Amino acid sequence: MAHAANAKPSVCLIIPPSAFLLDERVFVSLGVLKVAASLEARGYIVNCLDLSGIDNYLSALADYITTCEDGAVGITATTPQLPAVMKIAATIRAARPDLRLILGGPHVTLVYSALKLERKRGVVHGRAAKAAEKLEQMFDVVCSGDGELAIFEALKANAAKFIDGDDPKGGLFLDDATFTAGPMPARHLVDLASYRYAIEGQRATSLIAQLGCPFGCGFCGGRNSKSLRLIRNRTVASILAEVEYLHCTHGYTGFMFYDDELNVSKSMVDLMNGLADLQSHLGVEFRLRGFVKAELFTEQQAIAMRRAGFRWLLCGFEAANPRILTNIEKRATLDDNDRCIAIAKAHDLKIKALMSVGHPGESEDSIGDIRDWLIRSEVDEFDCTVITTYPGTPYYDLAVPHTSQPGVWTYTHPKTGDRLHAYEVDYTVSADYYKGDPNGGYRSFVFTDHLAAERIVALRDQVENEVRAALHIPFNPGAAALRYEHSMGQGLPDFIHRASRALSAVAR
Repeated sequence: MAHAANAKPSVCLIIPPSAFLLDERVFVSLGVLKVAASLEARGYIVNCLDLSGIDNYLSALADYITTCEDGAVGITATTPQLPAVMKIAATIRAARPDLRLILGGPHVTLVYSALKLERKRGVVHGRAAKAAEKLEQMFDVVCSGDGELAIFEALKANAAKFIDGDDPKGGLFLDDATFTAGPMPARHLVDLASYRYAIEGQRATSLIAQLGCPFGCGFCGGRNSKSLRLIRNRTVASILAEVEYLHCTHGYTGFMFYDDELNVSKSMVDLMNGLADLQSHLGVEFRLRGFVKAELFTEQQAIAMRRAGFRWLLCGFEAANPRILTNIEKRATLDDNDRCIAIAKAHDLKIKALMSVGHPGESEDSIGDIRDWLIRSEVDEFDCTVITTYPGTPYYDLAVPHTSQPGVWTYTHPKTGDRLHAYEVDYTVSADYYKGDPNGGYRSFVFTDHLAAERIVALRDQVENEVRAALHIPFNPGAAALRYEHSMGQGLPDFIHRASRALSAVAR
């Protein structure tokens, strides 16, 4: 396809694989599709290469990239996706050195928020600086923070190496108005039918109603990032419009609200009431799922959520030991957590408790407290993970080299003095630290003064098995993950427009 003299060149946006997940095609990557929608709104032709779940993704990539007429390639990356992303970038560099390579997404945001803190603290060439250098060596432009406006700076001929969409004063940061006014994610660029998720038996998909989480949990990424820390709200009307569109256009009646915590927003009850009214208007019943913050959860919220169609709530309780909760910097107390569960049960809302181990001061007793609390609380489902010290988390950003063990970094809680030690991880090559198969597939890259890394994993596995046995909660792998094999020799460059449909039919 030849471009007219003044036409904007097409841009290819890549969703990398997430081989560390049990099933890659559950939730669509909405962030990159928001960037795609922003580009389309300004007249750009956007191609989206969705490599989720494709075993030989580099072959699919090479098949596309050698014949495409795009002027630039943008890739999004979470930290666990980074090893695959580096291979993708190397493949593109080898085949098409003329293409501008742009990297954005959560990993860039985390690294550069950590780098800003290093510079503020006077650290010269620290861990974050080295991580940023690796990214800048591979990519022409890296974008942190909000990408909907930063992408246009990245596409300029004289673009800087680093584009900062994480600075509220920089002109690229979304506020409530720009977040609301922005177009919906360009879901038409992916094959939604190949993504499988259900809530209470109803076909479901995800959406994002708000951005940011204001809390400061030590294990959580982006606590020093403005775009990940500052709340940005859409209007209730814009959220309802997206839900109605997804129902009327794609037939969804299930919706996972992927906001960090729905009840941080002051308009949360208004949204719930609007969702209930929308269902009456459409003559349907929705089934909904989302996250809440324990200490903010109220009877009024529970009543409104149940009426709106919520049947499942997820809550990051994380720990069941008061000292560990202090070390995490959780604002919720054990009493708050107990009250949250009691309110949910009183209003027939199921609770999935999100727990984690490997925090500063973690011990046999504190992990045992998780087991005992989950059983006592009679949760409906739970998830217990081993934490990772990602760039952009206080556990990473505030750690210092261990005094006697090379390659180990130590975080010390400023109030309790409890310590967490983490082995150095090269995030560009390893994703072994990320979660794992709950049935014996975890690894730990952290340890404490009381527990070795291997013991943390053993205790986590013990919690998993004993709680499920006590509460009769089966292991829930969900539907068997679909794996796809790209068939070489397809007529390109239209591969990305029809590949996911074709691939759905050749699941192994």
